[in-house]
Amino acid sequence: MQAQADSTAERTALWRAMHVQVDAAPHVVVDEIGLALADPGDDWTSRPDMDPVGTRPFRAAMVSRARFIEDLVVEHVDRGVAQYVILGSGLDTFAQRRPEIASRIQVFEVDQPEHQDWKRQRLIALGYGVPDWLHLVPVDFQTNADWWEQLLIAGFDPKRPAVVASAGVTMYLTKDVTAETLRRLAGLALGSTVAMTFLIPTELLDDADRSGLQASTEGARSSGTPFVSFYTPQEMLGIARDEGLVGARHVSGTELGERYFADRIDGLRPSSGENFLVANT
Repeated sequence: MQAQADSTAERTALWRAMHVQVDAAPHVVVDEIGLALADPGDDWTSRPDMDPVGTRPFRAAMVSRARFIEDLVVEHVDRGVAQYVILGSGLDTFAQRRPEIASRIQVFEVDQPEHQDWKRQRLIALGYGVPDWLHLVPVDFQTNADWWEQLLIAGFDPKRPAVVASAGVTMYLTKDVTAETLRRLAGLALGSTVAMTFLIPTELLDDADRSGLQASTEGARSSGTPFVSFYTPQEMLGIARDEGLVGARHVSGTELGERYFADRIDGLRPSSGENFLVANT
């Protein structure tokens, strides 16, 4: 059993915490629970990947995508949707930060079995526990296990609409796997919504963000988890439509910056590299 969080999930959680600790208010998302779960040690802020200046656009991207998904979930819960699925949940803390919303629905967090065992222990150790509306769904992606089957076993009702989010995952998967995932999601109950992030090719980035994406790509490769797929917005929208989703729209990193950072005077903005696909059934 793993003794710590997956490195990618941990880095994302620490950047969310750094946003609270380093960046000026107002904060896009207030999340230090992920930091407590990861328990990285007192010297975590001295790590090279936690440089407060060099990581500004990346931590801004992490909090903007978390806020975007959270706003989407809250909007749909208010409309009566009662299921929320997180594919590749990592150190997501929506259930702990927003229990007044999460406790009204069924939340399904899908990730590797060893990660889910570890996270369950950490949630219990920190006093959050695992309430009956929170389902930590273990799926061994390395053996091509069927995540849909495991989701059903965990209690997901395919006849009821859901919000499904997948953030920070598609760059690690082949395009065929992502297309298959979208095909499966197109079969969700009418009224469901899918929000999925993807990385755009370097040549489509704002000039200021190109070196950062190149560094991230090299870092992912050296850590053994290389980025294998990039998409133009038109390509991702086309795949979603081809696989049966409707109303597909593109939300750019620049648009997220305008939405959540427009009134800031410190210049904090998310990288333009990560974009969203949002589509319906």
